[in-house]
Amino acid sequence: MSRQGASGRRSAASERSSAGAPDTRTNAVARAHGVVELLRASADRIEAARALPADVVAALHEARMFRLLLPRSLGGDELHLKTLAQVMEVIGGADASTAWCMGQGAGCAMAAASLKPEVARRLFGPADAVLAWGAGIQGKAFAMDGGYRVTGKWTFASGCANATLLGGHSYVFEKDGTPRKRANGQQADRTLLFVKSKAKIHDMWHTLGLRGTASYTYEVEDLFVPEEETFDREDPTATFEPGTLYLFHETYAYAAAFSALMLGIAQGMVNDLEALAMSKTPRASASSLKDSPVFQSQFAVLQARLRAARAYLHTTLDEIWDKVEAARAMPIEERANHKLATTYVINQGVDIATEAYRAAGQTAIFPINPFERRLRDALSASQQLQGRPSNFITIGRVLLGLPPDTILLR
Repeated sequence: MSRQGASGRRSAASERSSAGAPDTRTNAVARAHGVVELLRASADRIEAARALPADVVAALHEARMFRLLLPRSLGGDELHLKTLAQVMEVIGGADASTAWCMGQGAGCAMAAASLKPEVARRLFGPADAVLAWGAGIQGKAFAMDGGYRVTGKWTFASGCANATLLGGHSYVFEKDGTPRKRANGQQADRTLLFVKSKAKIHDMWHTLGLRGTASYTYEVEDLFVPEEETFDREDPTATFEPGTLYLFHETYAYAAAFSALMLGIAQGMVNDLEALAMSKTPRASASSLKDSPVFQSQFAVLQARLRAARAYLHTTLDEIWDKVEAARAMPIEERANHKLATTYVINQGVDIATEAYRAAGQTAIFPINPFERRLRDALSASQQLQGRPSNFITIGRVLLGLPPDTILLR
């Protein structure tokens, strides 16, 4: 069933029509390039603060980097996923923590399409509106007149420091305390949105890499959330937007964003290696790096692998977008193809970054150079769900005509 199949949902001619809105796909990448120098210059500050500094956040808002997947009807870009990937690679090459916050924020912003127009406008209309949420269904929401009372604690809310809104994925219980069930017998869950000031924030983000993402833990207790500020991420009809983007579950936006981020890290590492090769002569070596046939071959192969991974990702995103747009649905086979490409690119990216780091020799171990930070970021990014090698098991099952064994391809 289409994610836009419900009767009464918004049509292209409705009040939230994007008619007349500017097509920002062509300039989103240019806007990303416009903040690159600031991000490069701010990398040390971002790491030290373990969050994005205020001036960086302001520049990102000015460039509308947190509105990439927000509906055009709300002043967002509503980008094609390939364009999102291009933007993310640019930012990832400058600062991976910033790119991670943007990627998380982009996927979360798709929630606006599942809210009634007036509610979406109230929550996401402000120019500085950013939604963050933690991983997994960690809350309990008890139904009551007009909404829910929710209690829960969520972790890994990337971008929490610069967010204005938080979301809590929660299991739903009826007024009498019994679990609400879906038609398939599983317990129902909903995502509840609330302003960040209503939550208790725990800063526990001390990590190897992606230090600037402020991926905090947060909790609420017995918080009332109106029904209209909640939605069901698993309901394929729960959208008020007609655009192709909203036929995709947000997990596919995260996959596109984080795989492109990894390409950005890897490309940045290879670029740094190329700059190093122009001047470095390794100890006990008869030639400089750039004059070494061994290095020349290694460098060429790294470039080929990067270009191949990028081409695979972009081609896949283009092909699947066209198919989803035509069918108005995303079949299981295309979900598998999408995750096959993104999981592969993430793992290729971290391998390329690791090889480039090793090729830089002792130079790479000093924090004054960018190699060690990029490697820490790549290794940390690779640990997230989207990059797990075990994803290939689920994908392989579908490619072989078997049912998926996890929720990876929801």
